[in-house]
Amino acid sequence: MEPILHLHTLGISVLSMIIFLPIGGALLLPLIPDDRAAKIYSLILTIVVMVFSIPLYTRFDPMMTGFQFVEQHAWVKSIGLTYLLGIDGISMPLILLTTLFGPLVVLCSWSYITHRIRSFLACLLLTQGIMVGVFAALDVMLFYFFFESLLIPMFLMIAVWGGPRRIYAAVKFVLYTLAGSIFLLLALIALYLKAHTFSYPTIMMLQLSPQFQFWLFLGFLIAFAVKVPMFPVHTWLPAAHVEAPTAGSVILASILLKMGTYGLLRFNLALAPHASVNLAPVMIVFSIIAILYGGLLSLAQTDIKKLIAYSSVAHMGFATLGIFTLTFQGNQGAMLQNINHGLTTGGLFLLAGMLYERSHSRDLEVNAGLARLMPAFAFFLGLFSLSSLAFPGTASFVGEFLILVGAFKLDWRIGAWAIPGALLAAAYMFRMFLKLTWDAKGNASFARDLNFREWITLAPLAILVISFGFYTKPLTNIIDPALQGLLARLPIEGGSQIAVHVHTLVQSIFH
Repeated sequence: MEPILHLHTLGISVLSMIIFLPIGGALLLPLIPDDRAAKIYSLILTIVVMVFSIPLYTRFDPMMTGFQFVEQHAWVKSIGLTYLLGIDGISMPLILLTTLFGPLVVLCSWSYITHRIRSFLACLLLTQGIMVGVFAALDVMLFYFFFESLLIPMFLMIAVWGGPRRIYAAVKFVLYTLAGSIFLLLALIALYLKAHTFSYPTIMMLQLSPQFQFWLFLGFLIAFAVKVPMFPVHTWLPAAHVEAPTAGSVILASILLKMGTYGLLRFNLALAPHASVNLAPVMIVFSIIAILYGGLLSLAQTDIKKLIAYSSVAHMGFATLGIFTLTFQGNQGAMLQNINHGLTTGGLFLLAGMLYERSHSRDLEVNAGLARLMPAFAFFLGLFSLSSLAFPGTASFVGEFLILVGAFKLDWRIGAWAIPGALLAAAYMFRMFLKLTWDAKGNASFARDLNFREWITLAPLAILVISFGFYTKPLTNIIDPALQGLLARLPIEGGSQIAVHVHTLVQSIFH
């Protein structure tokens, strides 16, 4: 029986609108002769898209099985290719996160980008529409189309508006992603030959052999591990973050990395459940390596953006650890970590860009001791730094705590190996915060604190970081039923007892 597809109930194609409104808006930007008018146009358009995405939350029924807000149209009938969109509790929060950052990346680029402004804004709008398409596509080839299309605007953002080594960073980003995507394409073709359709809900009903699932899992894993990025295919990330303009770094950290963990949930766990169980110990090992490795490298950095970039490797290591504990708590924490990491690290990259506009340097020494000159900046830096190290009362604490609960539930040694990663996060974030704010030998000499535009760019993220730190029910109400359905697909009796059944597999790691 095919999973239920609930057609959209608002009388309009909501998902298509929030995908193609920014894409269409990008195509109209060359017709606007004035750069300032283009900025206002882009800001208004992204706000409109954000408003149009709100019904996805207000009209979403978390108790309803299957996909909601479905849009389906014939595309290429001869091969069963359809324009099929829909959302569930796994994809909907990521779409809302994407539309939230639309206006913010326009605002943070307001004075940062000084040449080819309309072209840059077009890249931002294209990126937003394509990313929503990735999370909404229910035809696997449509998913692949959006997944690959994102390379073009992201490559241009880094290569045209990036730093001194922008070409190197852009080419490395594209080569890594393309290399991974080849395996994704091969896996999707193999699925089509089995199912004779590209419809994801139909493919979910296939009974695939364990051997086929193994190769399918590897194909998906290579593509999505690059996006996360997991150790050892993470090396494109620091270069891309350092060289990208502020908006590019925010998009990379807050949204693009989540495409990797989304793919692991949507494709690896859902379509290759046997392989997910069998390979979980290996994935846990690589996740713990990423947590520790990313934390140690962050501790050694003096470049602010590079420090935040390596911290993303560690934080996304926690997300993949949560997923492959195969426990409900671990996966719940991984989903919350996806959202919270986007809010927190996005805020940190916004602050790094604002600081660079003033000092034209990302070095900790050059920008040290700025609290006396920029108290508002120091406040936001303190808040996002505390959230990044998962301080209680901030958003990241809830997700990381649940991931550790899942890890300890699986095996206490897994949780014990992950704990040093949390301690490293405290070390490198406190080091950065104290150096930038209260260093007695500070060299910071600029005296311009945050302006109104910067305040309204940071304030929504700060409010959400605090709100989700104390009250996660708006997220968990949506996420939990979808995760329960996903984990029920795993070939283990009693989804809530997965940890007990996988325990024997994990033992082999430590003996």
